[in-house]
Amino acid sequence: MKLLQAKSLKGTIEVPADKSISHRSIMFGAIANGTTIVKNFLRGEDCLSTLNGFKQLGVPIDDDGQTITIQGVGFNGLKAAKTPIDLGNSGTSIRLMMGILAGAPFITTFYGDEYLNRRPMNRVMLPLNQMGAHLTGHDSTEYPPITIQGTSNLQPVHYEMPIASAQVKSAILFAALQAKGTSTIIEKEPSRNHTEQMIKQFGGTIEVENKTITITGPQTLTGQTVIVPGDISSAAFFLVAGAIIPNSQITLKNVGINPTRTGILDVLERMNAQFELSQIDEQNESATITIQTSQLKATTIEGSDIPRLIDELPIIALLATQAYGTTIIRNAEELKVKETNRIDATCEELSKLGAKITPTEDGMIIQGPCQLHGGKVDSRGDHRIGMMLQIAALLTDETVELEKANAVTVSYPQFFEDVKQLIQEV
Repeated sequence: MKLLQAKSLKGTIEVPADKSISHRSIMFGAIANGTTIVKNFLRGEDCLSTLNGFKQLGVPIDDDGQTITIQGVGFNGLKAAKTPIDLGNSGTSIRLMMGILAGAPFITTFYGDEYLNRRPMNRVMLPLNQMGAHLTGHDSTEYPPITIQGTSNLQPVHYEMPIASAQVKSAILFAALQAKGTSTIIEKEPSRNHTEQMIKQFGGTIEVENKTITITGPQTLTGQTVIVPGDISSAAFFLVAGAIIPNSQITLKNVGINPTRTGILDVLERMNAQFELSQIDEQNESATITIQTSQLKATTIEGSDIPRLIDELPIIALLATQAYGTTIIRNAEELKVKETNRIDATCEELSKLGAKITPTEDGMIIQGPCQLHGGKVDSRGDHRIGMMLQIAALLTDETVELEKANAVTVSYPQFFEDVKQLIQEV
């Protein structure tokens, strides 16, 4: 696909609904008792994988195109799927549903596409097996297909997280809700806390103090109404575009600003980007963000920054190519086990366009500012790499061809249309 180019970006868009919250709204609705209503659900392929997975597990779910209605069956009402469940490209679906199914007294098999089937699952399998479930990967490996022999006698766990991962944490929390006794999870660094918040929203009890999470099961949850804010991970592409494309001003409405997710805003501020928040809705943790072309300076991104912007690092790498100085990203080993190895993918694909970017064991070193040029690039089947490369293409007057452009539909089906809407022919 030939990517779009721009001299300037101007206008207002509303980015898709938050992917993390959309996934969890279906999960919590399914395991709660009573009706859950979900508004502004993200109908991207990943979240639809979660929705279809729970339908296969016997949960009545209706989607009228505007609102999702889930008739929750509780943990005990889930039924064995008749066939293995295909979760497509969605790491969130498979890892969190492993935690939910750990407490179900039947066997479930999850598998996905070629990219998901290369993603490691031991990080979730190990703690769940400690709790008494029996999870095995394909040919005794840690890779999907994953077969889960759940148990109605899950045991609590004391688990020190070896990595900062909201997916691993959430899988353990879903299992702990079903276990008999008190589980403790100690985080390496605080990661996104949507699962903890939604446990409370659905009537559950959980305690969080610094990096220690305590939860006592078994618990019963009650259906709720969930209004999903816009996804800051999707907004990040336009925040960066607004900062780096000349003569630009972009307004993004209804963007989620949960504090565990706003690392991108902190980095933009440190790099001298000119933006402001308005129409702040504290209850729904959302705001309107307006950003304009900025003269950027380099920064270092590390440590506690990383869990708060892990999904935004490819687009932040592009941002750094337009900043003055050397930007260093470190402590980001987790990027290696996303939809693709995002350290290598980001460095190799941006280098094809002329970026001065070097991969390291746990991150990247980026020299800026640099002039990008045309070339042939590949999303590698990763939605965030594909979208980042489209924003990069806006900076050049030369043709950029993207292989596997359809990967962006995983999280942002309208992405290319929204880019087109903002392009101003100067």
